[in-house]
Amino acid sequence: MLLEVKDLNTYYGPIHSLRDMSLNVEAGETVALLGRNGMGKSTTMKSILGLAKPRSGTVLFKGQSIFGNPPFKTARAGIGYVPEERRIFKNLSVLDNLELGIKGKETREIKKENRWTHERVYKHFPILKERSSQKASLMSGGEQQMLAIARALMGNPDLILVDEPTEGLSPVMVNEVRDVLADVAKTGVAILFVEHNLKVAMYLADRLYLMGKAHLGFTGTPAELEANPQIREEFLEV
Repeated sequence: MLLEVKDLNTYYGPIHSLRDMSLNVEAGETVALLGRNGMGKSTTMKSILGLAKPRSGTVLFKGQSIFGNPPFKTARAGIGYVPEERRIFKNLSVLDNLELGIKGKETREIKKENRWTHERVYKHFPILKERSSQKASLMSGGEQQMLAIARALMGNPDLILVDEPTEGLSPVMVNEVRDVLADVAKTGVAILFVEHNLKVAMYLADRLYLMGKAHLGFTGTPAELEANPQIREEFLEV
């Protein structure tokens, strides 16, 4: 198992934001984390990454505990992150943004054919090659999202955590970002993503987790969720 999360509990002050959350991601798997707003999806990701400090639980990555590690150690272990806000550097060029994703010192053995280089990124994200010398501020929202994903890949992760990749995008760009993530999944990089667009999640995911308020409510395949309208109504519909 690539990522194993068990009984994770995270608080923001007195608020119990994440209650006994458990999930797992296998190598090369794409897993969606779904639920209404405020259910703890982003908190789950931040707790795995070390951006939020869980009080208890277990987080294992490739069999080693990363529970409580600062984010830079989690990144060096092989986990990339694409935040909901993208957090690209808009005054820098596309190329400069990509190079900021390169780790200063690679601590893991990665086969040459599996490394994410500029050339490999440009193969999967041709728009970034076209715009490499432009400021990132001149790109559309969807193009900026692709840049954020590509920047995470430049760190050569085994797993990327992607928070709301299609939020605020036009329908055309939603489909483009969806297809980019599907393309990345085919390279063998595992993906755990939060997504509000059920169609996108059903298209991409091998498995899905649905969250109720601060806790896990359902896990299964897209086909199992499709066959269970009561679960969709309970955990997804407004």
